[in-house]
Amino acid sequence: MARHVVFGAGPVGRQTAMELLRRGEEVTVASRSGQVNLEGVTVATIDAADAEAVTRLVEGSVALYNAINPAKYHRWPTDWPPMAAALLTAAERTGATLVTASNLYAYGPVSEPMREGMPDASTDTKGVVRATMWAEALAAHRAGRAHVVEVRSSDYVGAGAGGHIPRLVPAALAGKTARVLGSPDMPHTWTDVTDVARVMAHVAVTPATWGRVWHAPSNPARTQRQALTDICASVGRPAPKVASIPGPLLSVLSALSATMREVAAMRYQFDAPFVMDSSAALNELGLAPTAWDEVCRRTAAG
Repeated sequence: MARHVVFGAGPVGRQTAMELLRRGEEVTVASRSGQVNLEGVTVATIDAADAEAVTRLVEGSVALYNAINPAKYHRWPTDWPPMAAALLTAAERTGATLVTASNLYAYGPVSEPMREGMPDASTDTKGVVRATMWAEALAAHRAGRAHVVEVRSSDYVGAGAGGHIPRLVPAALAGKTARVLGSPDMPHTWTDVTDVARVMAHVAVTPATWGRVWHAPSNPARTQRQALTDICASVGRPAPKVASIPGPLLSVLSALSATMREVAAMRYQFDAPFVMDSSAALNELGLAPTAWDEVCRRTAAG
């Protein structure tokens, strides 16, 4: 049994902790609030930007997991750098492997399926923040100061995912119109949070995987309309009504909310095909995505 420290108690952090427990590992879940209701883990209350405190907590662990996801998008340029720096410092000082759960923002708008190794070309604020975090971690790895690896995923679905599609499921199941961002009919990749956790736990203890980005195992792309229809069908409900959020309404919401402005800035992900290739996880790691029918049932259950 080895010790692992998971930073962040959101969907990915919780699922990663549960996956590690299933593997018989000792798990500490650290968060700012310390409010983690998860049987079998040790809970720590911590400021993830405090490098000294983070290092003390990680000491003696084989891996630390960055599953933090600041909710206030407009504060990412302020909030992320000190936390990313503190976690990387802890990895350098303790020898624990830093495993970061990330997303596809760093790539920016693309016209082809996203594959590992594509340039991080985003000019969006959030994408630049994520790209910078990875560049700094990779530099430490290449300099021999730390072991790092990053797992990127598309929008989350699955049990307790809390992502874009899961937030629309209650309305869809109730027969109400589900209002989506962008076009309802563009192919989009969806990633089950359980599959993120499986690859996180795997790469943490597999040295051959370090020093690179991995895409979490994900099913073939489906449109927002298809995804919601499949989720409803998985529990015997009819196909939902799906419509795009009207442009004028999105403009009003963006004017009123800094967070909505940042959400609207990511609309490009839903106005054109947004497809992630995760074949490397299958071909090189032997990790396949959870069957889509099961993903839909988990998402419907919330």
